[in-house]
Amino acid sequence: MTILLKNKVTLVCEEFIFRCCIGKYGTTKNKIEGDKKTPSGIYNLGDLYYRRDRCKNPITKLKCIPITKKMGWCDDPNDKKNYNKLIKIRKGIKHEKIFRRDHKYDYLIPILYNTKKVISNKGSAIFIHLTNNFKNTLGCIALKKKDFLILLKLINKKTKIKIF
Repeated sequence: MTILLKNKVTLVCEEFIFRCCIGKYGTTKNKIEGDKKTPSGIYNLGDLYYRRDRCKNPITKLKCIPITKKMGWCDDPNDKKNYNKLIKIRKGIKHEKIFRRDHKYDYLIPILYNTKKVISNKGSAIFIHLTNNFKNTLGCIALKKKDFLILLKLINKKTKIKIF
């Protein structure tokens, strides 16, 4: 199964059409860290991360990993060892917090972009996550919670996402 980002505001999965938002400056084939663009291409999806303190165990075929206060995602292109990886938060490692006050990351699925042979400064922390206002993201794809929960029921570990 493939999820299709049809345009800047439409995500299609099987017969379901979801309103979404993406990076402020659209999509790109030449993603650069901090450019506020969503990387185009076809990508696998990672595991589901979720806030167990806010959400019940979701119905999905993905592996579910509870988010803890110590989780971060390294977004420092100068950190060759940790760049674009889930990390345990420590001093000296620049990162995106996963355990947030807002609800954007109550559920999140990493889009496996720039993860196998990581290239420094090619973009990091590209997720499918939640939104409540459809404001542009920094490069992720965001959905309303009710739509995200429907999507979780449809996808599995073999699902790909096609972004153009």
